[in-house]
This record gives sequence, C-alpha cells and structure tokens, in this order.
Amino acid sequence: MIERQVFDNGLCLLTESMPAVRSVSLGAWLTRGSRHESPVHSGIAHFVEHMLFKGTTTRTAEGIAQEIDSIGGHLDAFTAKECASYYVKVLDEHLPRAVDVLSDLLLNPAFADEDIYREQNVVVEEIKMVEDTPDDLVYEIFTTRFWPEHQLGKPILGTAESVRSFDAAALRTYFSDAYTAQNVVIAAAGNIDHAAISELVGNAFSALPVSNQSVETTKPTVNIQLEIREKDLEQAHLCLGTRGYEHTHPDRHASYILNAVLGGSMSSRLFQKIREKRGLAYAVSSGLTSYCDVGSLTVYAGCDGGAVRQVIDLVVDEMETLKQHPLADLELQRAKDHLKGSFVLGQESTTSRMSQLARSEMYFGRQIDVAETLKAIDLVSQEDVQRVACDLFQKGALAGTVVGPLTRADVDASQLDLS
Repeated sequence: MIERQVFDNGLCLLTESMPAVRSVSLGAWLTRGSRHESPVHSGIAHFVEHMLFKGTTTRTAEGIAQEIDSIGGHLDAFTAKECASYYVKVLDEHLPRAVDVLSDLLLNPAFADEDIYREQNVVVEEIKMVEDTPDDLVYEIFTTRFWPEHQLGKPILGTAESVRSFDAAALRTYFSDAYTAQNVVIAAAGNIDHAAISELVGNAFSALPVSNQSVETTKPTVNIQLEIREKDLEQAHLCLGTRGYEHTHPDRHASYILNAVLGGSMSSRLFQKIREKRGLAYAVSSGLTSYCDVGSLTVYAGCDGGAVRQVIDLVVDEMETLKQHPLADLELQRAKDHLKGSFVLGQESTTSRMSQLARSEMYFGRQIDVAETLKAIDLVSQEDVQRVACDLFQKGALAGTVVGPLTRADVDASQLDLS
C-alpha cells in the first residue's frame, strides 16, 4: 500500500509497505539538478552533492561512513539533470539511524574550506575520466551540440574551470536556495509502518527551511549537425540521435516499444543486423532520455573507423523501415513482453520501489502503479509505433557525433538525411 503525506512545511513523504522483506530503502529526492544551475556555476549541484558527504556540523566524513557501515547498510547519492538523490538501504530495525544520518546530511553540511579544495581535485579527476571513457564522451559531446547554449546540454559535472571557482559562499548560497522543504520528496519502501516513519521524518526534517522561490526553466532548441572529434582510439564511437518525448507525453509508451524494437535489447533490429549478421560492432544499442519538457532518442555503436559509414547507413535504413512498414504482430508482442518483464522485474527491490515512488511524484504529481503501466503498454498498436517513428524520424531530424580515429572527410553528413 502506498501512502502520501505533506507536512506543514511542504515536505512530501511517500511510503510503500513491503512486509515480505527485512530491508528499508529511504531516499531524499531534491527537485533540483544541473538544469537549474546558472551557467557561471555549472556543476555546482553535483559538487554540493559531493560536499554533503564530506562532513556535517556533528559528523566527520569518516563518521558518516562508519555509522552506516557498522549496521551493514549502504549510503549513496547521485545528481542528474533535473534532480539529486540521497538514499540509504538498511535493515528495518536500523531505520531510525538511517533517518538521522540522512537528515544530518541535508540539514547540517559543514562546507569546510579544506574539504572544498580537496573535493575540487576529486571532481576534476572525475571530469578527466569522462574524457578517457569514449562511450561516455561521445554522448556528452552529442548532448552539448544537440541542445547548445542550454543547461540540459551542459555536463552535470561542470568544467574544471567552473569547479575550481566554487567557494564556501557560493556553495552555501546554492544550498540555501535549493534545499528547501518544498523541493524535497522523502520516499521509503520496505518493511515499514507509515505512522512510525512519518513521526521519524517529521521530527528529523522539521528544520528544513520553507521557501516559495521557484526556478524558471526554458525549453531547449534542438540543433541538428554532424560533429567529428578526432581522437587516438582503437575504435570509432558513434552517437546518432533525434528528439524524443518528455516524461508525460501521451505517446511515451509507443516510443518505449519503438526503442525496444530499434536497439533496446539483444533481439532488436540494430543488434541483430549490425553485430550478429555483419559483425561490425561489439556494442550497439538505442536508448531514450526524457525530461519534464523534452527528450531524445539516441543510437550508440562502437566500431572500426572504416565501418562508420556502413553503420550509419544501417541505422538510417532501419529508421526509414520503421517509418514505412508497421511492425509484425509477433515483433510487437515480443517488444511488449520485453518491456513489461523488464519493468516488473525492476520493481522487486526496495530501492527500485523507493525510486519509482519519488519519480512518479516529481514528474506526474501522482503514483502510477504497475497495473496502469502494463495496461498502457498493452494498448499500444502497430499504428501507434509507426506514427511515432514518422514523428521522430523526420527529414532533417537526425544529428550525429563521432569520436575516434577519423576525420570529417571519413564521414558524409548527407548520410544522416532521412526522407
């Protein structure tokens, strides 16, 4: 059973009881991410996330780690484009300690100068790791070119220059503006009682400040171009993409099926055609990225530099086929069963259920249960998938980025032309 409660300060609590398990996953979700930063402070949302683990006014970084380790729990966090999450998984008997640690992180960060300097070095090394990870790098470059001059297109980590510019004053200003009760959703799933956790959370997070300040967001403009980054690598890494749908789009379930058929699994058309039948790539896949107002559909492949032209042609050809020909009944049903199976199996842990609670609240303002999602998938028709393919794979809609041992002369931009 899912229960929802809003406290007097605006903090939202969501709980789901799973009495068959012994664990509890508890997460504090912030409805602010790198999208909501000012351009001059690019990367500050992620940096603040790091700093919250460096110590509070009552705990050192080592003390935070020891307190969770001593009860066999797991504490972690991440920053995304539109949110940040701090989450902990513990045995049900240790829930009070988990709430205490999590609230301490979000209410009492130290932001000590020596910790800031040390963590700047850590994050700069993290940025360098992306440059040395070509499958991450090609997607980051693609996104930057696809949504230029917009925070959605900027790296979550920021740049070395922006990270080096952060000081305690800037961090405290961002923290006080973003970490308010109205911007936080607390989600918990596992062997819990709503009344008991409500009392714990209500007491622990009562000091969260109240603010009606909102952040204006603008919708990015899509830029279609072919970007070539020459780099000394063994493989060429390719990312092709079109616009996609936002989280709440009425055709989102049809786009899920389109993605599954195109490159979303080992039985997908691109995997079978590019890897299994031709042996041109080891890794080839497609994926969807969705935000509150925009999205993208991308295809990734890692292949020999001499095979890039052929791989691009095969991807474009498959997009054209999906526009021109409806799916066969069997292929549609396979895609539906794949999606439903993946979704249901992904909801069997307390952590995934906790995450689902928070994301549904943030993007839909209500809880979408498993049955509703499965029904929506079942209702998708061949005509729906073909219509979505025609909408997304329009002429002039395909952008591309290639990173690897090749130059612009090795790739023809006209190959990206969809009819």
